[in-house]
Amino acid sequence: MELNVTNSPFNQQQTELLNQLLPTLNGHQRIWLTGYLAAQASVAAIGGAESQSTGQSLAPAAAAVPAAPSAPREVTILFGSQTGNGSGLAKKLAKRLEEQQVKTEVLSMADFKPANLKKLENLLIIVSTHGEGDPPDNALAFHEFLNSKRAPKLESLNYSVLALGDTSYEFFCQTGKDFDARLAELGASRLVDRADCDVDFDETAGEWMKAVTESLSATPAAATTAAESAAPLSADPESEYSRSNPFRAEVLENLNLNGRGSARETRHLELSLEGSGLTYEPGDSLGVYPENHPRLVDEIIEAMGWNAEEQVATGKSGTAALREALHHYFEITVLTKPLIEQAAKLTGNERLLKLASPESAEELRAYLGENDLLDLIRDFNLKGLSAAELTGLLRKIPARLYSIASSSKATPDEVHLTVRTVRYACGGRDRYGVCSVQMAERLEPGDALPVFVQHNPNFKLPENPDTPIIMIGPGTGAAPFRSFLAEREETDARGKTWMFYGDQHFATDFLYQTEWQRWIKDGVLTKMDVAFSRDTAEKVYVQHRMMEKSQELYEWINSGAAVYVCGDEKNMAHDVHGALETIIAQGGGLSPEQASEYLLRMQQEKRYQRDVY
Repeated sequence: MELNVTNSPFNQQQTELLNQLLPTLNGHQRIWLTGYLAAQASVAAIGGAESQSTGQSLAPAAAAVPAAPSAPREVTILFGSQTGNGSGLAKKLAKRLEEQQVKTEVLSMADFKPANLKKLENLLIIVSTHGEGDPPDNALAFHEFLNSKRAPKLESLNYSVLALGDTSYEFFCQTGKDFDARLAELGASRLVDRADCDVDFDETAGEWMKAVTESLSATPAAATTAAESAAPLSADPESEYSRSNPFRAEVLENLNLNGRGSARETRHLELSLEGSGLTYEPGDSLGVYPENHPRLVDEIIEAMGWNAEEQVATGKSGTAALREALHHYFEITVLTKPLIEQAAKLTGNERLLKLASPESAEELRAYLGENDLLDLIRDFNLKGLSAAELTGLLRKIPARLYSIASSSKATPDEVHLTVRTVRYACGGRDRYGVCSVQMAERLEPGDALPVFVQHNPNFKLPENPDTPIIMIGPGTGAAPFRSFLAEREETDARGKTWMFYGDQHFATDFLYQTEWQRWIKDGVLTKMDVAFSRDTAEKVYVQHRMMEKSQELYEWINSGAAVYVCGDEKNMAHDVHGALETIIAQGGGLSPEQASEYLLRMQQEKRYQRDVY
């Protein structure tokens, strides 16, 4: 709004000058000017009082000196992140705070020196929860320190926690809850209450950032605007596309990598990124928004006796026909504890209330692991609820993240994925992975998928191309290593490379076999060891091949090689971690505790990185 002589105390000339000046000022200049005018008013008030008591006026020069601006507040932002969401949010928050003249430092928890904790005045923590309530790899050491007897009292610290998680897991946001409770126990004070985010985190994270920014801003008036709060939180700096605004990537190729007779189906997808502005590096992931299976959608509508064309809400302001909403918008294949609790309250169903009660925790855990929305409807006779009532309890269908299997240097404007198709039977019904079966059964070249790039700074090739690398990735875990080797080939990197790969059968399940062989022939891949578990009487896995090469592996590691692991966390990654500890203990003559500390140091040095799920 412009000033004019009727809405301000200024004359026409002053108004014109101010209207020319004010729009040109940036945020920092406006804050400085506000402080200057406040100082002028204080000086004038003092001058008036002194002139009344002494009969003297202050010299004009003294009145013209503004008060020195107060020192900006300093904030440390620590993130713990396995897939890159936490680091992306931390950078976004830092940018917002710096726009409000708040000095920030952003660090991975792995790079933060715990001894400096007592020196901090303001601490913001952004952390995800991994596996069964565990901290992500780069938060392990800091989490351990904070919960040890070495942790100092922190009465002078102000803090807040943004916890990232998934309500389909039992220990939802547990790591964030742990940090929040422990900091309070050590005497720190909350700037803003902890916020717990589900997989669709943009809105909750945006609200938390707005509250934190207002709490720490130089002036209350400098609070984040609603438009800034709603801005995409994970946008690629070079692209308009993000989690909240995905790019529709055309399918160029969709092949089954497994041979005839295999018990498995693995899709190789090639997608076009032309015109998107999206960029990625080896180690990053691609987020894909899937569609629910139309058969399951129709079965739910039939079981509830709903009208498929009825309009239902799909967000703050959106609506869609029910069939369309269940197909494209709502999560219907995964049940969560909050969904069960809300459905129990809504229906008053005694059996559902019992399932949601604390004493039924084990039964609930088992039920959530085996059932979907159609099971819930049938098992607890939810027919009678309106479409609006039940869909109002459902969360938005989350994106699926897949390790990128290509190098943008080798295949510009393309991104490749390696996706294992999930099919199984349970409870007398056929079940299927939402995204993988869509890719296998309902996706043809020329179709499009909504996608975004998920940058992952925690899974990156060494900065020095001469550094040797060891890659351990059975099955689809080989995807990022296809990206690594394609990148190393394009950049003519000289460091040695060693690949451990495994699957069920050599003849039908050796994914990308000809590519590995070509890279071995050309010297891009130095060594490769394989394990096909169903080709021998006794099952052999990648960790067994590692133990067979224990001495040579230790020599590589001890001479500076970086180790990368990708794949199943609960079984493979756990067994591989144990094998690495044994190899280091035997090779270096260390105790199990010392070998564990050795691996932890490797993680902190970014020489041991994992992309596990």
